[in-house]
Amino acid sequence: MANGQLSRADALACSDCRHACHVMLYSDTKSQLFGRTPIKHIILMQMRFDGLLGFPGGFVNQEQESLEEGLFRELQEELGVAVSLSEEDHVDARHAPGTSPSSPRLITHFYVKKLKEEQIREVEQASASTAKDHGQEVLGLVRVPLYTTKGGGGLSSFLSHAFIGNARTQLINSLLRFNLLSPEDLNKALKHSLKTHANGAVDLKAALALTEAKKDQS
Repeated sequence: MANGQLSRADALACSDCRHACHVMLYSDTKSQLFGRTPIKHIILMQMRFDGLLGFPGGFVNQEQESLEEGLFRELQEELGVAVSLSEEDHVDARHAPGTSPSSPRLITHFYVKKLKEEQIREVEQASASTAKDHGQEVLGLVRVPLYTTKGGGGLSSFLSHAFIGNARTQLINSLLRFNLLSPEDLNKALKHSLKTHANGAVDLKAALALTEAKKDQS
């Protein structure tokens, strides 16, 4: 399959591979931003310890647990609440790019689970109050803004941030696969995101120049 994509069966047949599972939890909502902009859907991602955005989950110990059991364990640690998942929630498996020739091959598995809005709120509350990894491996949950503001912010700005691995692609594919956003709206957001990213690069270069000047003065 394209882009290293695998069937679930082929992925599990790789005996010398490491497996990591992550999930996109989402719900529908009737809430509005500032009482006028429909939010439509709540999608949870998280700010990781390394400053990158990603989905909840982690590595699975295949000798002791199934993919779903491993993901269930990781979610309890990161979210502080039990979220049941099944094979039906598994939507993608693919080879991840290797970090070095000597590192074991990694296969990433992606799940999507729709919850009720009140369940999403329970997850958010538990993640900040009872989750074992809160403030350490996980710095906090964030909601993905699916709207676009008059100034072009919202989803386009969110997509310009740094994501771990293929998390950005997982998000975009899921938005399309589950009809959470139209291809036209997503296309516009991505085009604007490229401009935002370019502007951000200019700001970073200016900040770098400032620190270089401070170093020369010290």
